[in-house]
Amino acid sequence: MIVLGIEGTAHTFGVGIINDSGGELKILADVRKVYSPAEGGINPYFAAEFMAGNADIAIKEALKISDLDIRDIDLLAFSQGPGLGPALRTAATSARTLSLYHSIPLLGVNHCVAHIEIGIHLGHLQNPLIVYVSGGNTQILIRRENFYGIFGETMDIGLGNLLDKFGREFGLKHPQGPKVEDLAKSGKNFIDLPYTVKGANLCLSGLLTSAIRKKSDENFTYKNLCDLCYSLQETAFSMLVEVSERALAHLNAEQVLLTGGVGNNKRLQEMLMLMAKEHNVKFFVPENYCSDNGIMIALTGLKMFKAGIRQKFEETKVKQRFRTDKVEILWD
Repeated sequence: MIVLGIEGTAHTFGVGIINDSGGELKILADVRKVYSPAEGGINPYFAAEFMAGNADIAIKEALKISDLDIRDIDLLAFSQGPGLGPALRTAATSARTLSLYHSIPLLGVNHCVAHIEIGIHLGHLQNPLIVYVSGGNTQILIRRENFYGIFGETMDIGLGNLLDKFGREFGLKHPQGPKVEDLAKSGKNFIDLPYTVKGANLCLSGLLTSAIRKKSDENFTYKNLCDLCYSLQETAFSMLVEVSERALAHLNAEQVLLTGGVGNNKRLQEMLMLMAKEHNVKFFVPENYCSDNGIMIALTGLKMFKAGIRQKFEETKVKQRFRTDKVEILWD
């Protein structure tokens, strides 16, 4: 079965094509067109405009790389939510148009679940503790029967949002997260910042506000910024590791999966890996697939289809606030 997946929830219009014929899943194409604003953060309408201008290009490029025609596609899958409304609608329109015109079955996929499923597949994992961190999401999850239950999560902003907003305040260009990570490597002096953990949940907005206020300190320099980036990361990541460790002990998980865009951060990987090692459990990060991509959408669509899930066309409307724990998992 050949599946074409379309991702479009924020800044990336991704097209992934996979083939599981012969019992082995093969990645045929992975095309990503990434919107990057000249300044500031992501404007949802400009991001959607970028996607609309690149959708046809990306789809044709993926088909060419795969040496396929659109008529060879057996299933279309797209990111139904959560995400930025204009971006979601642009990706959905592309998928729905292809489905209608070429009479190809269509499935809407939860973006967060797709991040989890690609990690489980690539890591050959069995019900891991999931640390899912992206721009808008920060959640600690584990599967219980047919749902991914949330053990803990952010009570305000996502970890990626924290890093991006902080970076913008200090004039860093998009994407700010990787630039904060680079600056943090030169930081030497730890600056005390608010550390807010409430049971299994964490709060990040107070940390952000306090870090931004440091900019007004007298004689603030580039060296101070490196120290501040270092301190911001260490504080936020320590909070996340604490709630993850609490979940690991409480749930008796034997594996830890880090996924989502912020999962690319090497320092966060290091901290969670050390925590997992102390508990003698396996740690895995889906390298090259933490960031948004069409492969994860195609893979999850394939799993859904094989589990017997079908959607009527009217059921493929976007869901901007599509929570991870509201998706019934009917596949292994």
